Amino acid sequence: MLRFLFVLLSLSVLPEMAMAADFQTLGLTGTERGIYTVLIFIIAYGFVMAEEFTHLRKSKPVILAAGIIWAHAAVLASEAGVSAKDMHEAFEYNLKEYGALMLFLLVAMTYINAMTERNVFEALRSWLVRKQFGYRQLFIITGVITFFLSAVADNLTAALLVGAVVMAVGADNPKFVSLGFINIVVAANAGGAFSPFGDITTLMVWQAEYVQFFDFFKLFIPSAVNYGVPAAIMYFAVPDEQPKASSEEAVFLKPGAVQVCGLFLLTIVTAVSFHQILHLPPFMGMMVGLSALMIYGYRINVLYSSQGQAFDIFDKVREAEWDTLFFFFGVVFAVGGLGYIGYLELLSGALYDGLGQTTANILVGIISAIVDNIPVMFAVLNMNLDMDLYQWLLVTLTAGVGGSMLSVGSAAGVALMGQSNHKYTFFTHLKWTPAIAAGYVGSIFVHYLING
Repeated sequence: MLRFLFVLLSLSVLPEMAMAADFQTLGLTGTERGIYTVLIFIIAYGFVMAEEFTHLRKSKPVILAAGIIWAHAAVLASEAGVSAKDMHEAFEYNLKEYGALMLFLLVAMTYINAMTERNVFEALRSWLVRKQFGYRQLFIITGVITFFLSAVADNLTAALLVGAVVMAVGADNPKFVSLGFINIVVAANAGGAFSPFGDITTLMVWQAEYVQFFDFFKLFIPSAVNYGVPAAIMYFAVPDEQPKASSEEAVFLKPGAVQVCGLFLLTIVTAVSFHQILHLPPFMGMMVGLSALMIYGYRINVLYSSQGQAFDIFDKVREAEWDTLFFFFGVVFAVGGLGYIGYLELLSGALYDGLGQTTANILVGIISAIVDNIPVMFAVLNMNLDMDLYQWLLVTLTAGVGGSMLSVGSAAGVALMGQSNHKYTFFTHLKWTPAIAAGYVGSIFVHYLING
């Protein structure tokens, strides 16, 4: 983090560089006002990183920072003689990027909430708890489920769902909970890296059309290696014992649960078809899928509301992770404002021109272990880099799995620290960072062998 910020600050005194973008950047990184915007972003992100301790939602500081940064960018543009029309083009570029991703994510979150309300995930959790697997069996099962689940749901949802299973069966065994949570964090991040739906960063790369939908699956084996290497090392540290018998009763699916799952899969197919066949933005296909859920929700109400099984689609929309959606807004506009002033082109020159694409893309993953991968990837996408498919897949992989090296490197890790009752902490995760780093290196090497 400190190295990244030092590079960003030191670049502010370099001369301006040309940028091949849809709009002309200001190239005013050496001005006092420009440096001030960087400091504002650093302070705001400091609050984001301290969310666990301050309990200040991460969206609040970055939205404020975005507003301040763009206000200063507007003043700089005016002082440089840039027309209001040209400045609006730069601003609307960010608005277009955010709007498309926000609608896509909103539909995905609504479906996940609908499946949660229909007891899909709770039934899975109940089944796992009642099967009375041993700790080592559960370690493997929960990791594999998380890996594949995070490919269709976000890594936070997958981690929280499977984390509840680990807590339920390992309440009396802190060591199993700690290792189980580390395993889940690694699996969630690795599973999200090979699917366009698995992580916001992969979704951004797909919608920016740097990687086509089916090309992401070339990362399946590297992602599996990224999960499998640390899991294999940690497996022998898992207690070879049997948890206490559970008296938990079975949880049954509510009416329409299977159909909602089917509609979600059809919605994914629709989004891909809109993009690949009709050349329309994927979010349009997702919105069509949302309408299907709305209509089917009406049918559930007609058939089952008298049995206390009512389904309100707008409750599911209301329960979406609005903090995440607003955080994403703040990130897009804060990073976009810094890019308009000229910082991203300078950072691109220092990283990609100075270090080379491969080294820079590997460094992006290391940076994402400390800084959330969303602003890191958004910055990379807005550098207008001339990279081939291999390099775009590499940075997608590293940005997705790099956050596993520290517990604070991903939303999954931060959420599980709060859920673990101090059984899983920053330092218990740090103990296994070398094993996770081995998986990180292994996944990059396998990606080179398969896709290089």
